[in-house]
Amino acid sequence: MIKLPPQTLRDLLVREGILDEKTFASVEEEAALKRQDVADLLVFRGLVNSEYLLTIIAKALGVPRIDFTTARIDENALRLLPEDIARQRHCIIFGRTDEGLLMVAMEDPTNLETIDFLALRLQARIVPYLASPDDLSRGYSLYEQRLTEDFKAVIERSVQESLRSKAHGDPAKAAEDLPVVAILENLLSYGVSSRASDIHFESLDDAVLVRYRIDGILHEVIRMPKEVHAAIIARVKILANLRVDEHTHPQDGRFRHRIGESVVDVRVSVIPTFYGEKVEFRLLTATQKPLSLAEIGLSERHEALIRSAISKTYGMVLVTGPTGSGKTTTLYSILSLLNRPEVNIVTIEDPIEYDMRYVNQMQVNVAAGITFASGLRAILRQDPNIVMVGEIRDGETANIGVQAALTGHLVLSSLHTNDAPTAVPRLADMGVPPFLIAAVLNTVVAQRLVRRVHLACVESYVPDTNVVESVRREFRALAIDPERVRLPKTFYRGRGCAACGFTGYLGRIGIYEALEVTEPIRQLIMGASFSLDALRQAARAAGMVTMFEDGVEKLTRGLTTVEEVFRVVRE
Repeated sequence: MIKLPPQTLRDLLVREGILDEKTFASVEEEAALKRQDVADLLVFRGLVNSEYLLTIIAKALGVPRIDFTTARIDENALRLLPEDIARQRHCIIFGRTDEGLLMVAMEDPTNLETIDFLALRLQARIVPYLASPDDLSRGYSLYEQRLTEDFKAVIERSVQESLRSKAHGDPAKAAEDLPVVAILENLLSYGVSSRASDIHFESLDDAVLVRYRIDGILHEVIRMPKEVHAAIIARVKILANLRVDEHTHPQDGRFRHRIGESVVDVRVSVIPTFYGEKVEFRLLTATQKPLSLAEIGLSERHEALIRSAISKTYGMVLVTGPTGSGKTTTLYSILSLLNRPEVNIVTIEDPIEYDMRYVNQMQVNVAAGITFASGLRAILRQDPNIVMVGEIRDGETANIGVQAALTGHLVLSSLHTNDAPTAVPRLADMGVPPFLIAAVLNTVVAQRLVRRVHLACVESYVPDTNVVESVRREFRALAIDPERVRLPKTFYRGRGCAACGFTGYLGRIGIYEALEVTEPIRQLIMGASFSLDALRQAARAAGMVTMFEDGVEKLTRGLTTVEEVFRVVRE
């Protein structure tokens, strides 16, 4: 977002009646302490809507605002400027006016140096527009079709050079060969540009299969000759500081990789399989910032429940779901709301995924004796106000966390359960007495991630009657009267285009349910006749919105598709 001087931003917001000077001053002070931009913090705190903020900034600057959720990008105009320059200058060319002037979307349309540079390079007059970083990202994604073709050609060339190399008699020497280094560099770079969360190198009987997990779905990217397998595995082990001569036991490591201005932390897992060792990379952007609760997809109702739960100075807030459902991202978003100069926040994590200023973060290191349980014990001797445990995996961690929540600490953590109510019997299975569960639980949030409809190629359609009936059956299974649910006459989906890899999806958003532990629910948890079904019924009676209902609400808004909602809810 454009960086306006704080005084200018304050005058704008006060004049529009959005904030008073006292509130702005407190946000400005907090932003200075955290080294954040004031505008970003205002949006994160929910004090200003980002779209409205951009609109009034554009009005104040006297430039038009462009929104690519509705406006079209002319790909011929886009490619007048190479991608590397577009990213470096934070701008894209998206069309021409009737007079032939180039329309340029810019993060900062007051940047005269960039405007002059573009005018000189392209020999044309420039009309600047104000765009958000998300708008520009949609434009950058259109460059990816050519990137895919170039990437496969480069990999093929490197593989052929590697096969001609004489160093393959010794995998360790082959790992240092330039072609093998180039193969891995390109696979990592392409993975990051494709927004992959994981890269899999799988050994087949006759090939090495490379697959990327993008938006939660695995996609085959390329197959390489089996002959390069040993050299690639050796190169990975060298990077991750693992034993090159060990082939029969699993190994775990990590390394940091720089791609342009981005820094990526790569978590590495190597396991032996029937046809040779398999490698898995988990890609974590080292410079990423926590998202606001609205950005991750929480509705106003769910956001209000979470804000109420974390307003207490003690107790436990749990985020549940399977692996890869975005629990850690939600925890960091909550943690960012709590991150204030007057509180001491300490975390124990595996791995540390976001670097947060003023938060004391400890990494699990089993070799050094630091587990979630032992780390949590140490944290409680550090005079914390708020504690975050990356995951509760065992009874020891669960019981220490509960004791911490009982003794004046606010404890945040994640748990592997299918829905929010199941967190209660899961804690009981770990040996936590029901009366303590009832005493410490504030709120349990369950979540899944659904793929977002790609807005650049979105289309509406009338759903088949079988689809509508499937939705109604799901509501009946949840004991919800389907006649009380208003289903839209039209649904939305992506047609598929080069920018989204012809999937119709780009990015992900969460669907949620939140169980607020009220006094009647506490009594039910402590009762001798407790059952999970009774808890679910009580939660529904108290107004809990299920993940499926939240998913249907998001598909009615065109954020996702009915197929995605069914896919993740039935996992």
